[in-house]
Amino acid sequence: MTIHWVHWHRAYDDPASMNSRRLEAVVALLRPVFDAAPPGPVRVLSLCSGDGRDLAGALADHPRAADAIGLLVEADADLAAGAEANLSGVAPGLAVRCADAGDPASYTDHVPADVLLLCGIFGNVAPADIAATVDAVPALVRPGAAVLWTRHRRSPDITPWIRQRFHDAGCPAEAWVSPGPGGFAVGLQRVAFPSAAPLPPRLFTFTTTAPEWGAAPGAGASRRPAT
Repeated sequence: MTIHWVHWHRAYDDPASMNSRRLEAVVALLRPVFDAAPPGPVRVLSLCSGDGRDLAGALADHPRAADAIGLLVEADADLAAGAEANLSGVAPGLAVRCADAGDPASYTDHVPADVLLLCGIFGNVAPADIAATVDAVPALVRPGAAVLWTRHRRSPDITPWIRQRFHDAGCPAEAWVSPGPGGFAVGLQRVAFPSAAPLPPRLFTFTTTAPEWGAAPGAGASRRPAT
């Protein structure tokens, strides 16, 4: 039996849940990113976007919400529909595409981005896929772009390795939020230079059948959690 991620999202109804606390951290890091963005359109790409509540929260009543353009990619049709609903009155320049975010062909028409979200991915894929995704980041964004990612810190905590991998890929850290070992981690990186390397045919494939935090109250078609 595999987890249905639509049911998993119900954890957000509890403001004290780990999901909600991580979402607050993501939103708190995203809002200043839009504050500091140069005038004009801000191109956004969110992979495995879930129902888009991270961007909806960051852009709600934000003076730059109308400048946000781009794409959210989510494989679950119900979550993708939720993202469209959450963003329709907040950032109408953001579209949602129900597609496989592990396949770059699903969104190459929306790169390079100024803001890249990789939330809810690194806790559900193999380390080799984390490395491939991080290495591909400079080819997905413009120089100076903000990249926000999440990962749980349950043992073995590989967040130090992920942070070093971003650094080695030319994406130094700008911010880091975590309540401590065993909890969640949210990283914000800045991309120092572009990449001329072509994107690989695939970035990642989900390997988990359980969410990053506890058990969901329902089961069904396996998908993935979002921030």
